[in-house]
Amino acid sequence: MKISVITVVYNRAKTIEKAIQSVIAQDYHDVEYVVVDGGSTDGTLNVINKYIDHIHQFVSGKDDGMYDALNKGIKLATGDIIGVLHADDWFASHYILSKIANEFKQNHHLDAVYGDIAFIKEDDPDKVVRYYSSSVFKPSLLSWGFIPAHPTFFCKRKCFEKFGFYKTDFDIAADYELLLRFFKVHHIKTRYLPMRFTNMNLGGKSTRGVGSTVKINQEILKACRQNKISTNYFKLYARYFFKIKEYFSKKGLGS
Repeated sequence: MKISVITVVYNRAKTIEKAIQSVIAQDYHDVEYVVVDGGSTDGTLNVINKYIDHIHQFVSGKDDGMYDALNKGIKLATGDIIGVLHADDWFASHYILSKIANEFKQNHHLDAVYGDIAFIKEDDPDKVVRYYSSSVFKPSLLSWGFIPAHPTFFCKRKCFEKFGFYKTDFDIAADYELLLRFFKVHHIKTRYLPMRFTNMNLGGKSTRGVGSTVKINQEILKACRQNKISTNYFKLYARYFFKIKEYFSKKGLGS
């Protein structure tokens, strides 16, 4: 069973090497690594070229943003299973892909699996600032704005081909819209694995202050309306009270 891992990147020379190294270090060997670069000018391409023998599909050029780049990567991928590793992230251990592959092999009915993610302080890589366990997720919580940790979502390629890709008219919440569509409209069969898949540096598009908070909730409301899911701003903003506890669950690296 081949797993395709997709990394999209634009001007992340300082972080992408760690992401690439964490893919290379995986003990599961039926892996296709796909890297989509948006035309970086900061030295990112020099880092990628150091590891080009470990990258199976690589394209570089202008795109229409992260979600357009992800769609390019998915369409290039030939694996049975597709997952995303952002350029600021890295796998939490060397056996993540083995665990994922084994779950699919043992449960042929599954369409997707997902796990936990830790948010790391960029200048202190051993410091877990926030820990999100996807164990709290269930599809009924989508209308409250909750989703499983998107960077831990590994899904059969046929689901993208059958149910569609990321919608590029979303700037910040196309991942929410896709998961909403897959879970609530098409009822894919999923399983949560109680382990940390990914470490993420703080500072992503959806974690940049009040402006991002407002925008992401506007886009979540838009996604719900497009998919005929009932929600409102009261429900969406209420979820931030539940997020507070994530800062008190700071599990050590690799747990």
